[in-house]
Amino acid sequence: MPTLAADHVHRKYHDYAYGFPIEDDNELFGRLILEINQAGLSWLTILNKQDNFREAYAGYDINTIAHFTEEDRARLLSDAGIIRNKLKVNAAIHNANVILGLQAGFGSFKAWLDHNHPLTKDEWVKLFKKTFKFTGGEITNEFLMSSGYLPGAHDMGCPVYAKVVASQPKWI
Repeated sequence: MPTLAADHVHRKYHDYAYGFPIEDDNELFGRLILEINQAGLSWLTILNKQDNFREAYAGYDINTIAHFTEEDRARLLSDAGIIRNKLKVNAAIHNANVILGLQAGFGSFKAWLDHNHPLTKDEWVKLFKKTFKFTGGEITNEFLMSSGYLPGAHDMGCPVYAKVVASQPKWI
């Protein structure tokens, strides 16, 4: 990673979020929304829009997003502060409904992830493709690395590596 100022959006994400476990279901879902929206774009673009995503998607509240109406869908598709891609917007709403079902069956989205952990990357990708929309190999891999379910967020020479490893209850 090039040297970036301490307050640079990418530096803050790298040093304090990337690879660290996420306990809250809404925050996990928010990370999934961001990863889905990154497809075909730079991660810096998404990081620069992350506050807009949080606002547009009701603070990532899963229950609220699951009940978004056609008016909400139209609002998202006209919001220049986020990525206005119909497939990605529809995936977020669909996936919120899926997560409600996972929460009913497992107690939480995190509990579902924990129940399936550990899996190989290929096994995770297969499970995510079967469970969610718009979650191919790269999106699934980055979501799981960024939330601590797959290794690789930082290499051993990275100053953040030891902090991430220490934060992992189930590092593989």
